[in-house]
This record gives sequence, structure tokens and C-alpha cells, in this order.
Amino acid sequence: MVSFTTPWRNWKHVTKLDPDKNNSQDIIKAVLEGGTDAILVGGTQGITLEKVKDLRAKLKWSKIPLLLEPSKAEAVDLSYDYFFVPLVVNSQEKWWAGGAHISWINSLKTVFGGFNKIPWEKIVIEAYVVLNPDAAVAKVTKCITDLSVDQIVSHAVFADRIMHSPIVYIEYSGKFGDPNVVRAVKDNLTYSHLFYGGGIDSRQKAEIMSKYATIIVGNIVYDDIGKYKQTIL
Repeated sequence: MVSFTTPWRNWKHVTKLDPDKNNSQDIIKAVLEGGTDAILVGGTQGITLEKVKDLRAKLKWSKIPLLLEPSKAEAVDLSYDYFFVPLVVNSQEKWWAGGAHISWINSLKTVFGGFNKIPWEKIVIEAYVVLNPDAAVAKVTKCITDLSVDQIVSHAVFADRIMHSPIVYIEYSGKFGDPNVVRAVKDNLTYSHLFYGGGIDSRQKAEIMSKYATIIVGNIVYDDIGKYKQTIL
């Protein structure tokens, strides 16, 4: 039996880096030395294996976990510590709620020579609930975002109680979300650990959402390194 560990339950702050953006040496230095608990590499558009590997090389001196969030099967660098695989619970398309993942597993089976030889202990499902209709991820995955609080919680509880997803990820992507929504989700999870991402660009916002979830901070690292550092509590 595979033995799973859950280090993400102890993380307060995760930095998300996009392989399709300009990951300068100043940004890499700030992230590696700033005190974030892990680095999540992923993006929605323009992702290639070459870009993923290039960013991995820039992070080679990292002493914290490096996570790859695969956006496509052909852009997976197996040297990352974990693969955080997004499954979009409120997508209208089966492809994003399971189809892509089945295809990826089939690809991994070929790479490793069998389903039982896949390093399952490195693969972690993130059950996404995407709530910003203007975000690229919402448009690409055709998410239903006009949801009541009870409907959002129901999606999260499905991921928690039925899927037993290790992580539920409330994603506002570029927009600061409603803390009451995040708190309501947190209060109703029993198995899954909660991640929150979206619009965290100040210490105050980081403090608000970190009461309920591990915060994922991304865009601000490219916009203002000084403000990014303030989000690390």
C-alpha cells in the first residue's frame, strides 16, 4: 500500500509561479528567500514542457517543496516533488472534471510501465471551485460561477465527502473573494484541506484569508515584489 503524507496541511502560504510569465532572477530570489512554504508552478495559457523545465531549472536551489500543477499531459516535468492536479468541480465539461485526468493517467502508465508503477504518493488532487467569471481559468473550463453560498459549499462538500479530495481549492483568480464564502466552506470540510487563491496583494488580505485556508499568492509577485513579501505572514 502506498503511504501518503500531507505536508500541505501545515502550509500557510504558497507562491504560484506561471511558466508563461517573466520569472526574473529578482522574482526567483524573492520567492526562494521570502519565507513561502511551497512553490506551485502552473498556468492556464501558453504552457509548454520547455517553459516548465526552464522554470524548474531556475528553482534548482529551492529548499522548499516544488509543486507542478499540470495543465496538459505533454507539459509534465517528472522532477518536481509533487503534482497538484486540478479537477474543476463546477465545470460544465466532463473533460475538466475527469476526462483530462484519465488521459493523463494513461500517459503516465506508458511512461512508467504500468499503473502500479506510477508514483501515486506524489500526485495530489485539488478539487477546484472557480468563482470569478472573468478569469481565464473560468472561461477555458466553462465554469458555472453564479452560485449561492450554499451551492458553493455543496460543491466543496461533494469534493470532501464523496471524492475524498485531499484539497479543496476556492479560486477567485485575480479577484479578492468573499471571506464569508471561504469561512463557510472551511466550516463544512471534514477530510479535505482548504486552499484559497485570488487577489491577495496585501498583508491585510493575507491575514483575512489565512484564518480559514492556506493562501495561494501569484499575480502580485509579478506586479510588485515588495507587496508580495508583505503577504508572507
